[in-house]
Amino acid sequence: MNARLATPRDAEAGSSVLRRSISELCHADHAGDPAAIAAWTANKTPDSWLAWLAQPGASLFVIERATEIIGVGMVDGGGTILLNYVAPEARYQGVSTALLKAMEDVSAQHEVSMCLLESTKTAQRFYIARGYGPLEGYSSMVMAKPLAGKLADHPKPKQTDG
Repeated sequence: MNARLATPRDAEAGSSVLRRSISELCHADHAGDPAAIAAWTANKTPDSWLAWLAQPGASLFVIERATEIIGVGMVDGGGTILLNYVAPEARYQGVSTALLKAMEDVSAQHEVSMCLLESTKTAQRFYIARGYGPLEGYSSMVMAKPLAGKLADHPKPKQTDG
């Protein structure tokens, strides 16, 4: 498995991973509703991929196994994790964890003190197990994790019982 920054050449395969992950793995969130799946995947296209690559400060990552893309993650310049999806056939193989580490590392390199994200129901336990907690004053799906042991002037995550 290899994590790397995405390129325009990855647009078709990366977009496919996003759409397949949502439609096949996120049943707890969309309950198989075709309209909900269509709305969620509407911007998971090669054209959107190219726009994401052009966003200033953002980092779009892929995980490859051999030459096949099996994971996609994206974090903006402020440490907000925007994407973290894995190909269905690669689930439970450390792909999402590797993406999360790459996104946290690049955020720390940009001197961001906390990563934020809005979790799906499907991924909530995954994030809690990796140190994320619900952000005080927000829905339980908005989660945060301090990076490198430092907290700045950001809202604090709520304590969770695990």
